[in-house]
Amino acid sequence: MQYQNVCIESFGYTLPQDIWTSGDIEDKLAPLYERLRLPEGRLEMMTGIRERRFWPHNIRPSELSVNSGRMAIEVAGKEPASIGCLIHGSVCRDFLEPATSCTVHHQLGLGPDCMIYDVSNACLGIMNGMVQAANMIELGQIESALVVGSEGGRQLVETTIDELNRDESLTRKSIKSAVASLTIGSASCAVLLTHRSISSTGNQMLAACCKANTQFNELCQSHQDQAGRDMAPLMETDSEELMKRGIETGVATMSEFLKESGWSAGDIDRSVCHQVGGTHRKLMLEALGIAELRDYATFSWLGNTGSAALPITMAIACENEFVLPGDKVGMFGIGSGINCLMIAAKWKQSLVRGMTWKSKPVSILPR
Repeated sequence: MQYQNVCIESFGYTLPQDIWTSGDIEDKLAPLYERLRLPEGRLEMMTGIRERRFWPHNIRPSELSVNSGRMAIEVAGKEPASIGCLIHGSVCRDFLEPATSCTVHHQLGLGPDCMIYDVSNACLGIMNGMVQAANMIELGQIESALVVGSEGGRQLVETTIDELNRDESLTRKSIKSAVASLTIGSASCAVLLTHRSISSTGNQMLAACCKANTQFNELCQSHQDQAGRDMAPLMETDSEELMKRGIETGVATMSEFLKESGWSAGDIDRSVCHQVGGTHRKLMLEALGIAELRDYATFSWLGNTGSAALPITMAIACENEFVLPGDKVGMFGIGSGINCLMIAAKWKQSLVRGMTWKSKPVSILPR
């Protein structure tokens, strides 16, 4: 897919204040660690994740998405009523129905002619929404679209900790399927896309391509479909095989990405990948032929924030002037399933507004 008329106009993002280090999680796992004689520091050593953040209990994704969405709209200087489509793209949602986008649409004051719906595709939901919105803009159906999502990892991490401490049959080998669940963090991000005729930034979205490798759909699965504040999810992940097959899928997608963008790997000035962990990042970049110095990462202090991970990392990279005018940017998303989605953009100007929850807007920097 190639685009002539689509711009990535602005980002808005929200981060939690409550920080859990990997050491904090190991403290909470003391019964398991003592039972299996696990060494302290194991979790950070295996993942490269020092800390992650969590929302307060009893908060709905829509509340956070409204906050991020409003910032993306305001920093771009757009009128809410002018937005032609709203897509809510996170795994987390308020209810099974109605769509979480309904609440976000109402609270943001978007117009009655705005098309609204939810998209769920593991860690690719927001990126999928960006491509769907770009297609509508390119076709001339709408002039602007807001794609937003808010992921909450607290329930998954807390439920996993409880289960690991409770189940005395677990071994060092059998707990491996739960490690990925302990890397999860929380975040919210919104992306505003516009037709180039009304863009003030000129950040042109040039191309997008995808690959589905669904024979590996069993490598990462939650136990059941849940939604809302009282969900208590569990997830099993074959991390090593998922990483291997995900990278294979990424390499296959990269071949199409370079054809669609007209670039070579050496032309990519800056990249942002899905944020999983240190080993995944290193191997993925090596396989794609991209130097680590060109890539921006947030997993060490945010963890894996699901569908919000790549867009919020892109937003923070722009905010910290890692992405500069004239840069050719590759956004490389991979999600369980396995699915891969890549977006090429030519950058000109960054419009980003971020804040920590229940505080004044601030510039968030890694600690």
